[in-house]
Amino acid sequence: MQKTPKSLRLQIALFGRTNVGKSSFLNMIAGQDVAITSSVSGTTTDVVEKSMELLPLGPVVFLDTAGLDDTTELGQKRIQKTEQVFGRADIVTILCEPNKWSSTETEIAAKAKDSKLPLIVVVNKSDIETPSDDFLLEIKGFTDNLLVCSSTDSENRESYLNKYKALLKANCPADFIKPPPLVGDLVRPGGIALLIVPIDLQAPKGRLILPQVQTIRDSLDNDASVIIVKEREYAHMLRLLNQKPDIVICDSQVVMKMVADTPSDIPCTTFSVLFSRLKGDIEEMARGAATIDLLKSGSKVLMAEACSHHSLADDIGRVKIPRWLRQYVGADLDIECYAGRDYPADLSSFDLIIHCGSCVYNRNETLSRIQQAKDAGVPITNYGIAISHIQGVLERAIAPFPAALKAFNDVISKREQKQDKELSLKERIQSKLNSAD
Repeated sequence: MQKTPKSLRLQIALFGRTNVGKSSFLNMIAGQDVAITSSVSGTTTDVVEKSMELLPLGPVVFLDTAGLDDTTELGQKRIQKTEQVFGRADIVTILCEPNKWSSTETEIAAKAKDSKLPLIVVVNKSDIETPSDDFLLEIKGFTDNLLVCSSTDSENRESYLNKYKALLKANCPADFIKPPPLVGDLVRPGGIALLIVPIDLQAPKGRLILPQVQTIRDSLDNDASVIIVKEREYAHMLRLLNQKPDIVICDSQVVMKMVADTPSDIPCTTFSVLFSRLKGDIEEMARGAATIDLLKSGSKVLMAEACSHHSLADDIGRVKIPRWLRQYVGADLDIECYAGRDYPADLSSFDLIIHCGSCVYNRNETLSRIQQAKDAGVPITNYGIAISHIQGVLERAIAPFPAALKAFNDVISKREQKQDKELSLKERIQSKLNSAD
């Protein structure tokens, strides 16, 4: 990896009506032409992503969206794409023209508020018209984060840029500045993180996948040593070590073998379980895994894969997990697979959602999908947690995370108590019937 992945960058969405100068503003921020500009409405037809370094914030990605007031049939499709950005943005910026604030801007501001996203308003084209005091006061009703500028005024670019960066820094999400730990709290300085990395058909040629790379980096950042082996060499490596590893982490597909080979006094988990905490809500994912036992013939399951990789013959999300799931349930299931940012607008028909580890998503986008599931009343879990449960080793795999383990066991316990009450009620009814006879 030569560049910071987009999933680790601050994601800043640029919204506004057609031709308010979103692309020009983006070019001004970047100091170069990164977006096509034109006086013709609708030049931006899809979400344009531009990654850059924006000190002192560091790596960011701007999401330049299509105009939200395009009334054509094609425009409606563009708007649907644009609105999906609310699920992945960390900060929302509305661009508008002086003294022009319509229902379009109000709707964007409302969606930002509903999504609990910080809002910045940039009044562009101030070289053409000066915004009135009443207009600026109206904007203050939506946000105090306000910048008046002209994106074509090169002489004042530095001043505009500094003011905008100050607004971004002031509204930067706390988990961007200090994200949840990946593995740093599970391995002590001077300790060992032992990683089991299968090299098979799905392993990328000449490199490791992103979760493995990030785990290595996080371990090194926390002054720990990293040992990497394939699953066949794992047991042998354990025997060679003169100190126990602080944590053993494996690919979910070999979790059962890892647990079998790992002494009970050595904590172990999977990369996907780690990412359920880093990118989402591990407790909610653990609760979702407990509902796998409730699936039955005809139950509808959504398999959600964040990246749009080429599907292989034994693909984990499209083939392996559905096969293991059907074997575990002992019945046929209605399984639908969605990849990339394709995602059902209505989740209510599903009995369970199994999401990938979200290594290519930022935390906000994953949490947004979890919230969508909760709003629809549908349990959600992730690949690694689901696989561990299906293979009977989930409690061991989430033991390093006591809150997640408790969340899982609480669901199981409540279900068992309910079943006991129902059984007791049936027994009492049957007893009365017998007495009546």
